[in-house]
Amino acid sequence: MQVILFRHGPAGERDPDRWPDDALRPLTARGRERTRRAARGLGALLGRQPLILTSWFKRAQQTADLLAEELLASAPGLEPALEPGSSQSALLEHLAAMESDQTVVLVGHEPDLGALAGRLLTSGPLRLPLKKAGACQIHFVAALGPGEGRLDWFLNPRILRRIGRRARRKVTG
Repeated sequence: MQVILFRHGPAGERDPDRWPDDALRPLTARGRERTRRAARGLGALLGRQPLILTSWFKRAQQTADLLAEELLASAPGLEPALEPGSSQSALLEHLAAMESDQTVVLVGHEPDLGALAGRLLTSGPLRLPLKKAGACQIHFVAALGPGEGRLDWFLNPRILRRIGRRARRKVTG
């Protein structure tokens, strides 16, 4: 199994007057564009269409929708365990029940995704914080579980966007 952790793109600043419920805070226009370009880079790295699961927070859903468009994937599914502060154990159980040859993109939030990456790689308290619209890929040779993952790559959004630009030039050039 391949698990890709993708942090939601750049969203508006926290503003309780504008968004009394922070879960409704959306991506900015610039954030949507940067996320789309990062998603294009991710598409250049993947050999197949992934399953996309996302937090229900608006900015994560918007990010997942952009990923689905760029990756030509099915509509993203909501995963309650990707909500900030949710149980990693519930998420791991859900992933462990999937087919072992599956590629799954999890769209969520920090510090949760960084903590999940650390747990998958070391089973300990290590954190690998992801920048907004940044991603990492962890693969599992055997059963999915804490400490069983192997890091394939860890990319900030600038590098993902650069990969996307190069891939686009190859297609149009």
